[in-house]
Amino acid sequence: MNEEQSGDVTQLLRDWNRGDSGAIDEIMPQVIHELKRVASRYLKGEKDTQTLQPTALVNEVYIRLIDRQQVQWEDRAHFFAFAARTMRRILVDYARARGATKRGGEHDVITLIDAPSSDPEAKQLDIVALDTALDKLAKLNEKQARVVELRYFTGLTVDETAETMGIARASVTRHWTLAKAFLYRELSQ
Repeated sequence: MNEEQSGDVTQLLRDWNRGDSGAIDEIMPQVIHELKRVASRYLKGEKDTQTLQPTALVNEVYIRLIDRQQVQWEDRAHFFAFAARTMRRILVDYARARGATKRGGEHDVITLIDAPSSDPEAKQLDIVALDTALDKLAKLNEKQARVVELRYFTGLTVDETAETMGIARASVTRHWTLAKAFLYRELSQ
């Protein structure tokens, strides 16, 4: 998405804040491809044949977005962070529901990676355990948890994450490194 489109989305979000219910209908065509890319990233690491597809995940996010009248959208980055968090919650709920129906209550496994491209050597993680660890991290350090959401779940680069959070690139790198160490420690217990 280029800078002009980003500005358009931000303006539409502000219009939505002011009560223009039609703004969401204008936002979605501009962000659908990026949301599907994020959804594909989330679903890429599933260990089983996936029954939830990116389009279905984006549709569920859309349904939850239109029900969120109280959110005061700041900008495009805030929107995507919220969408990523919503996808995470949907997938955790989905994994818990699937785990409850399987013998042994196993959960879906995902891959924690450093960059948007897939790394076959990356460590496999239980998405429910990751969600629990991220919630614990957020209580200790909200910025580190937000960096994980933006880098891993939204697929932003270090530079994009720095811009979105309004912090230095070096701070993002430091938060990312510390957050990964925390998550690996939590998930290996």
